[in-house]
Amino acid sequence: MKKQMLISAGLALTIVVALVGCATGPAPAPVAKAPSDAEIVAIMKASFKDSPSARLTRLDQSPLQAACTEASRTGKPLDDKLREQLQAAAMASVKYPADGKYLGDWKRGEAIAQNGRGLQFSDAPGAAAGGNCYACHQIDKAEIAHGNIGPSLWNYGKNRGQSEPMLKYTWTRIWNTHAYNACVNMPRFGDAGILTEAQIKDVMALLLDPASPVNQ
Repeated sequence: MKKQMLISAGLALTIVVALVGCATGPAPAPVAKAPSDAEIVAIMKASFKDSPSARLTRLDQSPLQAACTEASRTGKPLDDKLREQLQAAAMASVKYPADGKYLGDWKRGEAIAQNGRGLQFSDAPGAAAGGNCYACHQIDKAEIAHGNIGPSLWNYGKNRGQSEPMLKYTWTRIWNTHAYNACVNMPRFGDAGILTEAQIKDVMALLLDPASPVNQ
């Protein structure tokens, strides 16, 4: 009788251990340590080829970019004081036309808006970059392939005119739009050296010249 009880108790214990093992399963694998910011930058730089048209220094963040990256990573908006400081620094970086003339040729501006090449390691040194404006904006309604990340620029000049404040505002938006919105997605076409002063004048004409198809 005792032997049977011992066998029954042993069997019960075995079943309990088995059930516990089924419930808990194997021990979880250790969580890999997240790479540091410095390690991420090193990996990115190792993945790109340095060339005269695309320097690896592009991967070095400015204080503004670092602050906006941190805000995006944490989900916390920029501190108001920091935002004002960053926007003021962006505004101070803007270089207005040396000759005081803001508008170039809208036809060349249209070509720049449609050109998405530039700053690639395969580009010939000194090759002109494009603005790729249609990737984010509607500009000319004749162009049906356009993005919607940015606002529509259709009738931009027709609705706004060519007052001095408007000319400076539009130029600033193209040169370094962070002057108005620290963490905006739009590239710093002038400040980052993507477009030349002459090219920005042509894009300005595309937006503001009454003869431009944008304003018809």
